[in-house]
Amino acid sequence: MKPSLILALSTLFLPLAATAAAPALETARAEYREIPLEHRLDGVVEAVNKGTLSSQTQGQVLQIMFDVDDSVERGDIVIRLRDTEHQTRLTQAKAELSAASARLDEARKEQQRIAVIYEKKLVSSSALDQADTSLEEAISHHKTAVATLWQANEQLEYTWIKAPFSGIVTQRHIEVGDTANPGQRLMSGVSLDKLRVSVNVPQSLTPTIRNGGEAKIILPDNQMVKASDLTIFPFAHSGSNTFKVRLGLPENISGLYPGMFTKAAFLIGKQKRLLIPQRAVVFRGEVTGTYVITEPGKISFRYIRPGQKSEGGMISILAGLDAGEMVALDPVAAGTKLKQQTRGNDGE
Repeated sequence: MKPSLILALSTLFLPLAATAAAPALETARAEYREIPLEHRLDGVVEAVNKGTLSSQTQGQVLQIMFDVDDSVERGDIVIRLRDTEHQTRLTQAKAELSAASARLDEARKEQQRIAVIYEKKLVSSSALDQADTSLEEAISHHKTAVATLWQANEQLEYTWIKAPFSGIVTQRHIEVGDTANPGQRLMSGVSLDKLRVSVNVPQSLTPTIRNGGEAKIILPDNQMVKASDLTIFPFAHSGSNTFKVRLGLPENISGLYPGMFTKAAFLIGKQKRLLIPQRAVVFRGEVTGTYVITEPGKISFRYIRPGQKSEGGMISILAGLDAGEMVALDPVAAGTKLKQQTRGNDGE
């Protein structure tokens, strides 16, 4: 083949080779940065609103509207007691109030009439005193009738057991047909609207937490949320010498339920750690690593030991990397380039 033809062919394929060249990998430098120093402890999720409904009047259980694991809204009637006797008392109380109102009206008119006559000196002062006494008695009787009616209404309302908050029924303590007595437990439940985390903190760590006053809760998906409030009990547990700390959770947190174990991270200072972006870390079963740019155009896979995740999408590296080393931010592209690099070395 003539040299001129070879030169022409090589010139023809040069643009194709340049077009096929792989784009440069996006990289980041491993750097030491100051991050919050956290102490992590196990905690238990609790419901802020939880309780047991008790009967406030006597009556036979007529109907149970909800059972265990059912969701209820605040104000829902959960249990109905037979109210026949209470309805009768209410009717009697209304009749007594009506009679008392009539007597009061009559006594007031009589007292006014006697007072007018007394001013004209047509009756004695004893007659006026008697009219005043009768009016006072009528007023007192009317107040008693009003209180009796109010009590009868209240007792009737007690036959409709209502949910004090929205939540889930956790236990039922009575059956249809049973007789409920005042103070008897009827149904228990918890609310999922407001949750908190309870943590037992070692005595040595308590002063630092009191001064710092900041903590985060680690959710099941490893996301962290800042505690809405921090309550440290002023006394230690006698057996373990730990202080109970309550961390408030923001509302509408999904994936957490009362009784679940979780972790709380308490801010206790600052520390310097070697950080790289989380997206540069590769998890392959039990192996964790990252793609390191060893020199221009050269790449290798390095085993690393990661630490805690930090804000801004960063993660600390405990072993396997040195400060200043460059890591690939796209593990898929870096893995592809490493395979091409390996094939090229094998073909040499």
